[in-house]
Amino acid sequence: MEERKVDVAIIGSGTAGLNAMGRVKRAGKDFVLINGGEPGTTCARVGCMPSKAIIQVAEDFHRRSLFEREGIEGGEHLKVDIPEAMEHTRDLRDTFVDRVLSNSTDHLSEDVFIQQYARFVEPGVVELEDGQRIRADKFVIATGSTPIVPEAWKAFGDRIVTTDEFFELEDLPASMAVIGLGVIGLELGQTIARLGVEVTGIDLAENIGGISDPEVNKAAIEVIGKEFPLWLGHGAEITEEQDGRLRVTAGENSVVVDKVFASLGRRPNLDRLGLENLGIELDERGIPAYNPNTMQIGDHPLFLAGDINADRPILHEAGDEGKIAGYNAAHDEIRAFRRKTPLAIVFSDPNIVSVGARFADLEPDSFKVGEMKVAPVGRALIMGKNRGTIRVYADKTSGKLLGAEMVTPRGENLGHLLAWCIQKEMTVGELIQMPFYHPVMEEALQAALTSLYHQVEAKNPGPIAELVSMD
Repeated sequence: MEERKVDVAIIGSGTAGLNAMGRVKRAGKDFVLINGGEPGTTCARVGCMPSKAIIQVAEDFHRRSLFEREGIEGGEHLKVDIPEAMEHTRDLRDTFVDRVLSNSTDHLSEDVFIQQYARFVEPGVVELEDGQRIRADKFVIATGSTPIVPEAWKAFGDRIVTTDEFFELEDLPASMAVIGLGVIGLELGQTIARLGVEVTGIDLAENIGGISDPEVNKAAIEVIGKEFPLWLGHGAEITEEQDGRLRVTAGENSVVVDKVFASLGRRPNLDRLGLENLGIELDERGIPAYNPNTMQIGDHPLFLAGDINADRPILHEAGDEGKIAGYNAAHDEIRAFRRKTPLAIVFSDPNIVSVGARFADLEPDSFKVGEMKVAPVGRALIMGKNRGTIRVYADKTSGKLLGAEMVTPRGENLGHLLAWCIQKEMTVGELIQMPFYHPVMEEALQAALTSLYHQVEAKNPGPIAELVSMD
């Protein structure tokens, strides 16, 4: 049986795998990049990018609801061609995928980029579909994840839609139940509702969009619940009607729909890797124990990166994990890296953002909360988006900024500002001495921070003032 030896084998050519490859190449190591299935990142093919394309279409079309009050006539005659909108989304998706491939695997030879599935047959050795074996000193496992669909639901065929199929739809159904109101469920649920689909949102949890702050969650439910009904706190059951449509029941609520969008999360693509042949134990989620600062699995010469670990399934985190895993796979000494401040954004309207420490993760009585309702904010009122709540958290003694959760317009921008400040370990006092323009959404953040400043004990570097003395 043919066997080939390399320094590092990277399994998976998504965001994490490509970033790992960059670090391995930089170290001058001999490597192979192995990928089963479609090349290109999850973000470009079925995630971040195509979803933002269709979200933009829906936001532009939805804007017509404000035309009358702004004195713009004719908005009621506007319509959207759904097949054209879906084709536009796919065109952009293909552009993003082509850019990823043209800047990465298109430049690799067939000996280096191997488009086959791989399976561990013994420690240090994987076997490809054609029977060839690859022996490597170290492995980076970055095989990504797959949408979760309960086994019983698979009998309904193409009436159950996940992100893997959504962007291939040539048209949208008249009605759809969105089951799972996390990031993807909220984003695409609101989008298709704005495009004319009759949407029902369902989630077993009482919170939406990953929010843990009860006040922010209340505000988000109030805002988004005005666009389509939200059934929370009960799991969903699906049965088939005589006409072939699907009845979805959650608690005492029931609705008949044409299709179901299943956004129940994603499972790691580990089942066909043969990790059982390495004696590695998996946890209840099917994931091996690993160090998030080194990405190493136990003391094995194996490194986990990207969506496969189900820890931070976000592109920039997958990129960082790939770099960490690739560096350690390419060097003898294992190095631990400090992770960046957590930042998560739901591109709903308004945005839902979590940055730094979440409300639920903070010790009670150890922190203070600054809050600002979006309703009276001038910039938000002008945009016709004055809905939501901003909540920021700081250590009650030191005044050090800890985190924030919010549902607000321009939250994607506010979240970045706060993430940078948290990573720099700034205090609330230091933040409120920064410049704030008028009229901008950042003024809402300024108000929340000012409220927070009055509650913390430490007042360093000095009292609130528009001007800070140079003495």
